[in-house]
Amino acid sequence: MTTLISDVLTQLAFALFENKGVFAVLLGSGLSRAAEIPTSWEITLDLIRRVALAQGTVEQPDWAKWYHETTGQEPNYSTLLEELAGSPDERRAILHRYIEPTEEDREEGRKVPTAAHRAIAELVQRGYIRVIVTTNFDRLLESALREIGVEPTIVASIDALLGVEPIAHSGCYVLKLHGDYKDARILNTDAELNAYPAEYDRQLDQIFDEYGLIVCGWSGEWDHALRAAFLRAPNRRYPVYWVARGKLRTNAQDLVSHRRARVISVADADTFFTSLLRRVEALEQTHRQNPLSIELLVNSAKRFLSRSEYRIQLDELFTEEVNRLLKELDAADFDPGKPFSQEDFGRRVRKYESITEPLARMVGVLGRWGDDSELPLVLDIINSLYRHSENIGGGTTSYLDIRSYPAVLIFAAYGLGLTRSERWRTLHGLFSAMIPRQYKEPTRIVDELFLQRWSGVSDKTYWNRIDGKIVTRR
Repeated sequence: MTTLISDVLTQLAFALFENKGVFAVLLGSGLSRAAEIPTSWEITLDLIRRVALAQGTVEQPDWAKWYHETTGQEPNYSTLLEELAGSPDERRAILHRYIEPTEEDREEGRKVPTAAHRAIAELVQRGYIRVIVTTNFDRLLESALREIGVEPTIVASIDALLGVEPIAHSGCYVLKLHGDYKDARILNTDAELNAYPAEYDRQLDQIFDEYGLIVCGWSGEWDHALRAAFLRAPNRRYPVYWVARGKLRTNAQDLVSHRRARVISVADADTFFTSLLRRVEALEQTHRQNPLSIELLVNSAKRFLSRSEYRIQLDELFTEEVNRLLKELDAADFDPGKPFSQEDFGRRVRKYESITEPLARMVGVLGRWGDDSELPLVLDIINSLYRHSENIGGGTTSYLDIRSYPAVLIFAAYGLGLTRSERWRTLHGLFSAMIPRQYKEPTRIVDELFLQRWSGVSDKTYWNRIDGKIVTRR
């Protein structure tokens, strides 16, 4: 049987979109490989090369083969680190040079956040992901989050875990299981990774049990304590998606089978996370209230408007819809603290229009078929939306300016309805009504919300770049 949704990535995008905040992400070293931060295997071979060259050995075409022939053993990251450094401080110092970017690295785009890190940060900023578990020592993810105004709660040690706010109270919770590369308490030898402290186990048990999971960049072959936590988790609540390059090895396949995970084959982490973000954005742009439910609201407004005894029901209908709209306007999608981008500006405009459409059409009914007594109700609605737009004072100017767009839409819808019914006295009353402003003197609504006076179009270039919208010059 053929199905409409044939690829697992689309299934995951729908799951994220419909279940905001219920998926956690488990990230391994593969995520940072695109940033040219070496994996543990690459660090192992480089350490072998450096030690051997220091001892007078000539350059070898295959250092793994040379090591096996010289020692009779296979190269082992844990063993080599223990031989080279006897303390956590020494091991941290060795790893530091492999992770910390130099000025040259930064100029050439190495050891800085990748497209995958930035896509994850976008998903966090929009509220789709709130919990991240990682085995990585680097700070690429934290940098990507802070670049877009998200301050994560970082847990990289038992001390931090004991003093941190609960997961449920954190907008973005990052659990760095193996520590941070600037902290000597990093875990990187077999002995250190064989078992986690009880506090970490309890935290992992909660996350693996209560959240869906997206696994990316982790082989599932090592990190014995993490594998054990994965196997302890019951197979229930939300699904697991395992992102893999190529065929899974035996240990990873065991984990997939245990959690009945859905495997997504990808070329690399950058492609996967950017594709996932694009699909979620497409769902955002096409998501609007069911047209049938909008028609029901409009018809209800017409019916309640037709008879004076229904005025209470009419008021309640509008109150409910205003409350719904105000709640949606508090979503993370409209956070003005995010850095400006033309794409995000267009997305916000479309979302404002989509969620305001039901109320705007209902207000248009009042303008077209009302009897002038509804003007105070409409003014209350406009004032409520305008006050809400002013309740955040800091952020990107363009995003702050368009927070009052829903109030503009309601004002325009009612004015057009009045014009269509030629109710000029009420239209004059609408234009002449005063609107309170935070930190400013009250002004006439027409001076604040009429399109050519509205602060949201102070820079028309942003609007002219949105498909289907043209804002003419004065």
